[in-house]
Amino acid sequence: MPVLNGNSHGKDVRRPPRISRNCTVSTKLTETEFAEIERLAEEHGQWLSEWVRDVLLETIQEQKAPRSHAGFVEIQALRLLLVNTLEPLLRGDKMTAEQFKEMLRYVKANKRKAAEDTLASYAERSTEQI
Repeated sequence: MPVLNGNSHGKDVRRPPRISRNCTVSTKLTETEFAEIERLAEEHGQWLSEWVRDVLLETIQEQKAPRSHAGFVEIQALRLLLVNTLEPLLRGDKMTAEQFKEMLRYVKANKRKAAEDTLASYAERSTEQI
C-alpha cells in the first residue's frame, strides 16, 4: 500500500513503501542540485533514494544495451550525409545518382565510428573540466 507523505510544497504525494537494501552509494551535491533531484523524485512519486536508484540502474542498462546508442548512431549518419552532400551542392556542384549512392555506402560504413568519435570528444572535454 502506498505511503502518503507531505512534500515541501504542502501537497500529499503517494509513494510506494520502502524496500530494504543493504549496499549504499553516496555522493555530495550542492543545495541546488539536491533540490532539483528531490523535486524530480517527488514528481515521479518516489522516495528520493528509490528515484536515484532507478536512475542509476537505468543508466547501467542503457550502457549495456547496444540499441541504446542506435538513435545516436543514426543521428550521426544523418549528420555525415548532410555535411558531405550539402557542401558540394552549396559550391554549385551537382551530384549524380551514383555519387549519392556512394555517399550512402560511405555513411553506412562510417556512422558508428563517427558516433564513437563524437562521444569520445565529449568524454575528453568532461575530463578537461575536472
